[in-house]
Amino acid sequence: MNLSVRHSLQYSYNSPVALQPHTLYLYPRSYPHQRVIDYQLLIDPFPSKIVKNVDAEGNVQQVVYFYNGPVSYLTVTASMTLLSETINVFDFVLFPFGSKNFPFLYDNRIHKYLLPYLNRGDVTGNVEQFARKIANEVNWGTVPFLVELCKYIFENFSYSHRAYGSAMHPDDTLRNSTGTCRDFARLYMACCRSLGIAARFVSGYLYGNPQQAHELHAWVEVYLPGAGWRGFDPTEGKVIGNNHISLGTSADFDQLAPVMGSFKGYANSSLFTNVTIEMTA
Repeated sequence: MNLSVRHSLQYSYNSPVALQPHTLYLYPRSYPHQRVIDYQLLIDPFPSKIVKNVDAEGNVQQVVYFYNGPVSYLTVTASMTLLSETINVFDFVLFPFGSKNFPFLYDNRIHKYLLPYLNRGDVTGNVEQFARKIANEVNWGTVPFLVELCKYIFENFSYSHRAYGSAMHPDDTLRNSTGTCRDFARLYMACCRSLGIAARFVSGYLYGNPQQAHELHAWVEVYLPGAGWRGFDPTEGKVIGNNHISLGTSADFDQLAPVMGSFKGYANSSLFTNVTIEMTA
């Protein structure tokens, strides 16, 4: 199928400001089952220059420069169409075969690249105890743990809408049993890392869920020996198939805002965003 997305962000300033360089994460990552077939980026006021980069974690990064004087607004609209093929989400082999159970050790050649995704900064005693409880229930099977953890959060935590702000600390999400998609993703990452499984935060879009239809979505990818990065969505309680579109992945949960930048001047700003996603074929 083809998925078409239109994502608009409209910033308003109550006094004229000078826009500083802005970094955009609004270009989808490619996967074996998914690729971009059309992309347009419209920015008003018209920028002086756009530089397209690949950042340190492999995401497409568009850096926008403005030299056109004070402005009272900024509008960014990204329109894209992707070919997203149906996949068997469990069509992989864990190798070495011993990694079908965990804890396991990553090969030394791979481990050095995964260190940022194994960081235990969010791991607390409560988080690790929760993760071990889930692991014990599935006899420490690697894939069963990842699936059950996803399912458990979906079935036992309530979703709460919070448009802005950073993801809550995993301890808070665990204690309150409620959160947004980014809160659930941060908790899922911490649980995986607490037991030695590399995990990273993913920001993007989800087609097919009215609750997520008009905003960004967040989920997690874990690195499995022999299978590479595989996605899990604790908000949906599912393994990632072909309904998710990734804009970026990071070892950190707070580095993938679609538009990041600043301005010079004294003004208050407001932001209106809208996302529409539809299947076009």
